[in-house]
Amino acid sequence: MNHVPKRSETAPEQRWKLEDLFASQAAWDKEYSEAKEQIKKAAAFQGKLADPGQLKACFELEDDLSLHVERLYVYANMKHHEDTAEPSYQALSDKSKKLSVETSEALSFITPEVLSLDDKALDAMINNPELAKYRHTLEEMRRQKAHILSKGEEALLAQVGNVSQAPGTIFSMLNNADLKFPKVKDESGQEVELTHGRYIQFLESKNREVRSAAFKTMYETYGKLKNTLASTLNANITKNIFYSRARKYPSTLEMSLYGDNIPKEVYTNLIDTIHKHLPLMHRYMELRKKLLKVDELHMYDLFAPLVDEFKMDITFEQAKATVKESLKPLGEDYLNVLQDGFDNGWIDVYENEGKRSGAYSWGAYGTHPYVLLNHKDNLNSMFTLTHEMGHALHSYYSDGNQDYRDAQYTIFLAEVASTLNEALLMDYMLKKSTDPKEKMYLLTYYADQFRTTVFRQTMFAEFEKITHERTEQGDSLTPQELSQIYYDLNVKYYGPGMVIDKDIEMEWARIPHFYTSFYVYKYATGFSAATSFSKQILEEGAPAVERYLGFLKSGGSDYSINILKKAGVDMSTPEPIEQAMSVFEELIEQMEQLTK
Repeated sequence: MNHVPKRSETAPEQRWKLEDLFASQAAWDKEYSEAKEQIKKAAAFQGKLADPGQLKACFELEDDLSLHVERLYVYANMKHHEDTAEPSYQALSDKSKKLSVETSEALSFITPEVLSLDDKALDAMINNPELAKYRHTLEEMRRQKAHILSKGEEALLAQVGNVSQAPGTIFSMLNNADLKFPKVKDESGQEVELTHGRYIQFLESKNREVRSAAFKTMYETYGKLKNTLASTLNANITKNIFYSRARKYPSTLEMSLYGDNIPKEVYTNLIDTIHKHLPLMHRYMELRKKLLKVDELHMYDLFAPLVDEFKMDITFEQAKATVKESLKPLGEDYLNVLQDGFDNGWIDVYENEGKRSGAYSWGAYGTHPYVLLNHKDNLNSMFTLTHEMGHALHSYYSDGNQDYRDAQYTIFLAEVASTLNEALLMDYMLKKSTDPKEKMYLLTYYADQFRTTVFRQTMFAEFEKITHERTEQGDSLTPQELSQIYYDLNVKYYGPGMVIDKDIEMEWARIPHFYTSFYVYKYATGFSAATSFSKQILEEGAPAVERYLGFLKSGGSDYSINILKKAGVDMSTPEPIEQAMSVFEELIEQMEQLTK
């Protein structure tokens, strides 16, 4: 099917049912008008929040209003994503965004006003039975209080907000708009312009010269801008240090972890435990060298296919059946909800003209979750299906078991449920595979996820930690020093069996995540937590499943680290990462068996 259908040509059973959210446009318009009216009520509470009864009523208004705005926003944007070129939905999306901003502004007085109470009054609020439903919210406000400044200072910091976005904006403009790469030869010898999008395709080429040329060209281009890019990255680090000192945090790292209330040990533990297991990564590199049949393994060989492309044609119907089969360890209840999602309009399946690319799970409290896919009949799409349904069922369980305010889980937890589903699907496919070629294809697919999600992201996290600590100590990092730090980390992580090409020292210059500092570690911890859960579920059965479902039902009712701990995954200890590493080791052993 080469022709991409128009939205109107797609089959109704392959579309999500947004009417479960709003029966009609008229229903949306009515709720929009009600929300607009409700916003006006907020002002009446201003200056009265020292009274517990007024505070409770104000929180109730905030909940009610936020829920309506969320519903309006989600519907308008999902409509827009069905066909981004459709002007009426573009307008609806804009209208919902404006409403969202208006609501935030109208409610923005609540937190500062509660925080202006003295500690005694605030403690009394926290322990007031009338406010029991809002205890977690009030405790969280009290926790933040230590880092909230006076009214004048806060106003000043708010004004600095726009300036502080400059490093990220400048990097983004340079990286996405102004940076132009030379042409390189593709597999058929044609001169093709190198772009961000084509770079990975070139690195996945079977032709080594194509890979090498793309790699060298990419980093030479960045190298020409190394002074500018180092200044931009340094400016971002300086900005972080400014905020951490202004808000009285011991360090930038601790400031970044404070929002989710993550202890510093979680971060340092991840790095230390991965260091201990670097020999496994080195062993995988040796295996890679053997499979590629090369004398030397280079950095540009990391994405080269290790096995002849194993074509797996998997229709959507087959994908659903396989996913369901693979998730049997999670028990009857989970499977019933999954089937409900498959049968009852949760999923928008295929690509159509103008549809938003990629995949996501989204929704509004009080209605079932939704999943957007652009399904192709291949292995990747099947993994995407189980991944997004993992998010969807997480939302389903947390919405069903928590009040609106406590249902929203953090990003720190979000990737656990989706990655766990992928781990169970992989385990199921490996166990049932009898074709050595298929098995090898699956093993390399999984091993590369460990390489890119656990090892590589931890290396990024370590680079961020080193660069921030050195700047905090008063060093200024020249382009040469940034490159040296980055190069040394690559030597450490990839090991002696690999040629660490000099060009890789410029890779720091092209990682957009470095402008959302101390974020990437969440990929590695989320993946490790999910792998640890899957190992417990497959080995222990029912008790582990019970703990895991408890995790899904907890939403955001407690701090992330506590929610995981209750479910049997303590991220402040090395254990979950150790468990993930033992799964990685099993993969390598199976690959070594197949290559004998």
